Amino acid sequence: MNRQETALHNLKEGTVIPAIPLALHSDRTFYEEGQRKLVKYYLHAGVGGVAVAVHTTQFEIRKPEINLLEPVLKVAAEEITKYEQETGKTIIRVSGACGRTEQAVSEAKLAKSLGYDAVLLSPGGLLEESEEYLIERTQAVAAILPVIGFYLQTACGGRRLSYEYWRAVADTPNVVAIKCASFNRYQTIDLVRGVAASKRSDEIALYTGNDDNIVVDLLTPFRFTMDGKQVEKRFVGGLLGHWSLWTNNVVKQFSELKKYQTESMIPSDLLSLAIEVTDCNGAFFDVANNFAGCIPGVHEVLMEQELMEGIWCLDREEVLSKNQLDEIHRVQKMYPHLTDDEFVKSFLSQIK
Repeated sequence: MNRQETALHNLKEGTVIPAIPLALHSDRTFYEEGQRKLVKYYLHAGVGGVAVAVHTTQFEIRKPEINLLEPVLKVAAEEITKYEQETGKTIIRVSGACGRTEQAVSEAKLAKSLGYDAVLLSPGGLLEESEEYLIERTQAVAAILPVIGFYLQTACGGRRLSYEYWRAVADTPNVVAIKCASFNRYQTIDLVRGVAASKRSDEIALYTGNDDNIVVDLLTPFRFTMDGKQVEKRFVGGLLGHWSLWTNNVVKQFSELKKYQTESMIPSDLLSLAIEVTDCNGAFFDVANNFAGCIPGVHEVLMEQELMEGIWCLDREEVLSKNQLDEIHRVQKMYPHLTDDEFVKSFLSQIK
C-alpha cells in the first residue's frame, strides 16, 4: 500500500484524531512556532491522525483578510511528514472543508495539493439548502479526495438530517467515513441506521464527534434487523475537539476501550469514565452557555499546560464565559487521573 492507502486503512480500523486548535500571538497574528509545537504534541502523544482547519481551528481562518487556511494546513502537513520520516508511522491527515460546492471543492483541491488524505466536509452555514444539494456537494468533493461526512450539532450551525440522507451519503463512492457530532441520541441512531442500510456499509468507518457521549459511543454495538438479517455497526474511533486536550491520556483510554468493543460484558469503571469525560467536556466546551466558550475553553487548558501562549481567538468576542474558568478548574481537580500533565512536562523538556 502507498502512504494514502495505509492512512485510509488506519482510518477504517479506527483511531484517535484530535481536531487541533489555532496558535496565535496576542495581536491575533499566526504563531507558526506555536502551531508546530501543538502538532508535535499530538503526534508524540500517540494519535493516529490529525484534523486541521475544522471548527476547533476556527472557521475564520478562511476570511480573505485573515487568509490562514493554507498556512495552517501546510505547517501541520510539514510536521506530520517529519514525524512519519522519523518513526515510520503513517498519520491520517484530515483537512476540513466547508461552504458551498465551489468553495468546498476548492478547499479539497488545496488539501490534496498539500498531501492530505481525506476531507471532513462540514454542512455548516447551508441551512437553506436541500438534502439533495448536500448530497451533490458531497459527490463533487469526493471526486477530489476521500470524504468524511459530518453530522454537525444545531448549536454550531448544523440541522437535523434524515435517515435517507445518511444512507445516500454512505452510498456515495469515495465517502470513507462519517463523523457524528449531532449531540443527540435520536439523530445518532438515524445516522448509524442509514449507514447500516447502505450497500457500502462495510466501507464506511464511523467516528464519534458526540462530545457528550464519547465513551459510550465507542462501546456500543448498533444492531438493526434489515431484510431478515441483523446488521451491526460501531463507532471505530473519534474525531473530536475534546481529544485535543489531555491527549496522551486519551490515547490510553481509547486503547482500553478497544479491548471491550467485542466483549459482551462492559466493566462498570468504563461507564463511570464515560460520566467523568462528559463532565469535563461540559466545562471545556461551555455547555452551560450553549458552547459560547468552547474554543477559548480548549485554549485555556492547553495554556495552563504551557502548550499554548494564550487563549486568544481570531474573533475578539470569543472569550471564556462567566464562571467557565471555575468549572474548568473544578474538573481538573475532580479528575486528575484524566490529565496528561506529566507527559506534557516530559514532552516540553524534550523539545526545548
